[in-house]
This record gives sequence, C-alpha cells and structure tokens, in this order.
Amino acid sequence: MDGSGNVQLMGTRNFTRRESALHSEVEALRWAMENMLQHSNCQSFGTDCKELIAMVKDPQAWPSFATELERIETLQICFPDFKIAHVPRARNQTADFLAKTARSFHRELCFIGCSIPVWLPRPPQV
Repeated sequence: MDGSGNVQLMGTRNFTRRESALHSEVEALRWAMENMLQHSNCQSFGTDCKELIAMVKDPQAWPSFATELERIETLQICFPDFKIAHVPRARNQTADFLAKTARSFHRELCFIGCSIPVWLPRPPQV
C-alpha cells in the first residue's frame, strides 16, 4: 500500500502447507517483503492477522517462530519506513480472494501485479 492506504501491488503464491496457519502468514509476509524489494519502493504492508502484527512488533515473545522472524527482521532493515497494519478481511476482499484462489490451484502459482490477471477467476465483488 502507499502512504494513503491504496494498494500499489498485490500478489499470491501457493506455498506448501506449513505447520500452522500462523506459519503460513509469516511465510507470506516474508515472500511479500522480498518481492517488494524487487518490484516496488513500497514500505507498508497490510494483513488481517493480528497475531502476525504482534509477532513483527515483538519477535522475542514468539520463540517458536524465532527462525522465521529472524528473516523478517533482516528484511525490515531494507525498509527504512516499514509499516504493517491490520486490515480487516471485510475491507480487503481482494487479498482474501487471492489467498483462497492460490490454495485451490493444483499447480504452482506465483503472481505479482497491480491488478488481478485475466487467467485467474474474478472475485464476485470486484
């Protein structure tokens, strides 16, 4: 998102199933951060996962995620104005749709862009 909260880039990828949904959230943030370094100067990220925000703000409180959060902390150095904000799922239906679509894909899926590509099904509300 830009400074005004407008979506600049969106993406999705279907990762292999992780130990928990929270592990998947951390992996998705890492992937998004790595890709923003390549594709944009964007500094703000949004998530509907309040636990992910808590983890990023206080990684020492989540020792079972130490390895994953160490990578996030390293990436944060590349984002001088890094921000992560809670965006309720009801206000971010496109991201929710992309995540559900990626999970249902039966082959590898990796997409980054400023709009949903024509080869992905359309969300009902877009």
